[in-house]
Amino acid sequence: MRPLTDHTPKPLLPVGGQPLIVWHIKRLANAGLRDIVINHAWLGEKIESTLGDGSQWGVSIRYSPEPTALETAGGIANALPLLGQAPFLVINGDTWCDWPVENALADALRPPLSATTSLAHLVLVPNPTHHPEGDFAIDVGGKLSEAGSARLTYSGLGIYHPYLFKAIDTQEPTPLGPILKQAMAKGLITGEVHRGQWMDIGTPGRLEQLDKQLSP
Repeated sequence: MRPLTDHTPKPLLPVGGQPLIVWHIKRLANAGLRDIVINHAWLGEKIESTLGDGSQWGVSIRYSPEPTALETAGGIANALPLLGQAPFLVINGDTWCDWPVENALADALRPPLSATTSLAHLVLVPNPTHHPEGDFAIDVGGKLSEAGSARLTYSGLGIYHPYLFKAIDTQEPTPLGPILKQAMAKGLITGEVHRGQWMDIGTPGRLEQLDKQLSP
C-alpha cells in the first residue's frame, strides 16, 4: 500500500469520505456493540489521535499498542487484559465486509464458546481472485479444517474465546494461522460462510474500488 501508508496507517485511509476503520466503528455502534479495543503498531499514535475515546460515535474505545509488531495472534494476546474473560469479536482493520456484526452476540451464545467445545467461530467468504486457494474448509456440521479441496477464505472476522491465546508469549511475534490449525485438528474451531460483500484492502486498486462503492 505504499506510499499511501508511509504516513497514514491503513485503517485510517479514507473510503467513502471517512477513514476505513470508522465504517467498522459505526456498524458496531449500530449493532449495540459499544466496548471496542483497538490493537495497533505502525503509526498507532495517529489512530489514537484521530479516534479518541470513541464518544463521538457513542462507543468506548481503548487501545492496545505494540512497541514492535506482534503479528495477528500476538496482538490479540497482548490485548487480553482489556478484553476480559468472555468471547470477543475480532475485525481486521484493513478489510471491508457487510456481515451483520450483531450476529456475533448470537454466535457467541448458541452454543457458547468454551475451552472444550469451540475456541473460535470464523466468518469465511468465497475466494477472491487474489487468493484463489482459500484458507479453510467447512464441513456440514460447521467444523473447520485445513484439509479439503473446497476451501474458503478467512474474512478477518471471528469470535474468539480468550483461552485460545492463553499460552502465547506477548513479547514474541505470533501469527494466528498456526494457532487456529492446531485447534482445528482437535475439532475446536467452527465457522460459517458469508456470501455478501467482502474486500481485503491490500492494494491501492482495491482501496480505490471500495472508495467508489461507498462514495455518495
